[in-house]
Amino acid sequence: MKIGLFGIGLEAYWEQFPGLKNRLEGYLNVVENKIAAIHDNVVNVGLVDNVDKAFAAGHTFRQQEVDIIFLYVTTYALSSTVLPVVQRAKVPVIILNLSPKAAIDYAAFNNMQDRTAMTGEWLSYCSACPVPEIANVFNRAGIKFHQVTGMLHDDEECWQEIFAWVEAAKVAHTLAYNRMGCMGHYYSGMLDIYTDLTKIYAHFGGHIELIEVEELAVLRKEIPQQAIDERVALFYEVFDVQQDCPLDELQRAAKTSLALDELVKQYQLGSMAYYYKGTGNFDNEDTISSIILGNSLLTANHIPVAGEYEIKNAIAMKIMDSFNAGGSFTEYYAMDFKDDVVLMGHDGPGHIAIAEGKTKVRPLKVYHGKVGNGLSVEMSVKHGPVTLLSVVEGTNGKMLLLVAEGESVPGAILEIGNTNSRYKFACGARKFVNDWNSYGPAHHCAVGVGHIGFKIEKLGELLNMQVVKV
Repeated sequence: MKIGLFGIGLEAYWEQFPGLKNRLEGYLNVVENKIAAIHDNVVNVGLVDNVDKAFAAGHTFRQQEVDIIFLYVTTYALSSTVLPVVQRAKVPVIILNLSPKAAIDYAAFNNMQDRTAMTGEWLSYCSACPVPEIANVFNRAGIKFHQVTGMLHDDEECWQEIFAWVEAAKVAHTLAYNRMGCMGHYYSGMLDIYTDLTKIYAHFGGHIELIEVEELAVLRKEIPQQAIDERVALFYEVFDVQQDCPLDELQRAAKTSLALDELVKQYQLGSMAYYYKGTGNFDNEDTISSIILGNSLLTANHIPVAGEYEIKNAIAMKIMDSFNAGGSFTEYYAMDFKDDVVLMGHDGPGHIAIAEGKTKVRPLKVYHGKVGNGLSVEMSVKHGPVTLLSVVEGTNGKMLLLVAEGESVPGAILEIGNTNSRYKFACGARKFVNDWNSYGPAHHCAVGVGHIGFKIEKLGELLNMQVVKV
């Protein structure tokens, strides 16, 4: 992901006010260094102060394929030297209206003896002046833009917002190049999760690979015993394997886990959605019924896997993971009106990297509503702030991002070999459920750690998608 950066000024000022240009270029370097501290691929074309430089900057940004542009307004500049830059680049633009200090030192300023020098000093604080002009021209030219207003230094709120834009741009870039595998077929009858794959491309970009379960089953047959033994040892290291887990089930899961790694490598997958009944074919059933531990490892290693072929939720999980928040597959389990919490979880893989303590592995004699039996994972999401995200397919042909922030709280969970947690919301469990459901989401969503709703809102702006925060 590449970030474009440029400052703006008026060429006529440099001869009139000696030292002003160098001062403003110093401010621009501060911005570059601060942005580079969180993402070091910054294309800084410098201070654009005339039309020739504007066209050259636009060409450079387009040639370098920048994903987002930060336009730092250092002082007054003509909009004619700004428009060509962003018109050529055709990427989202963030206007940075940053003052070098909280305020001008009025007493020191008014004690200056040279009025020309006074004007030059004022112009170094004049970042707010041309922003209305730029906004006017961008609107009339049909260029979408966003603003951050604040200070160059000692302004945590301002820089948190800038960093959030950078993180959102990184996630948008990740989605644009993400390869998602869809293995198997939909869970029959779950109409809410059926979706148009072309619509996924239209909203998020990336690539979708349709994969046969037989491909994974064939890969399993090629796994050597030594590798299986080593993967079983890894299971004991990563998971809290319960004593009643049979060795042959651990070996079966290890074989599938290694085959999954190879499948991911072959297709260069960054996420996956899967489901398969597997009836009538031993190899397929043996594969699918032993897939949970391997998919949990993948999910913890930035390749989120959604069960029940929930493609929209695989996207939601990828978004959460790309924000370094985790992103575990979940749905309503029950409501606890006594403690005013919602119990949420799911069978199948969990994001063990965001678990409260070590994730347990338990044997299940039956996968409820599904074929087969085998090992499953039981975990709760880390106690503390969490964010829920759902990719919702609306009635107008567009998708939206549905977000809620809450807390993962301690307390009794259902020890049934599934992921499950207790979530408390500021508005109360009853209102949260009603409000969330009112937007018509699928019954699955992704949960991650931390409150990152403000980052997801910025991602929505970059993707031109509506974001609704419950």
